[in-house]
Amino acid sequence: QVQLAESGGGSVRAGESLRLSCTGSGYTYGRVCMGWFRRGPGTEQKWVAISYSGDGSTRYHDSVAGRFTISLDTLKNSAYLNMNNLKPEDTAMYYCALNWGRCTGGLIAPTDFAYWGQGTQVTVSA
Repeated sequence: QVQLAESGGGSVRAGESLRLSCTGSGYTYGRVCMGWFRRGPGTEQKWVAISYSGDGSTRYHDSVAGRFTISLDTLKNSAYLNMNNLKPEDTAMYYCALNWGRCTGGLIAPTDFAYWGQGTQVTVSA
């Protein structure tokens, strides 16, 4: 079945940037919704950004809008999250997720996604 693997996490200082990668396997091609979620210390998992491969549309959580950018490479079964101007509150485990078909037009929840990666840690110090 589908497997996802994240990479690119690390420790940076506030104001610096990171690029996370997510590479999928177990499928050849499909129009999918890709999502990035994160879970900080003592918090539940929350959505960060989503993108539909069929049209390139994107949505961002208010906490990252203008700083983070999600992009997809369908031929490589990959998704990326460019994170600029990182803040200490961005510290979290970041997860890549996939679901078949269009992204939701309403509320975004982890239950909307069928497949998940193991996560990659991002730590931002002041």
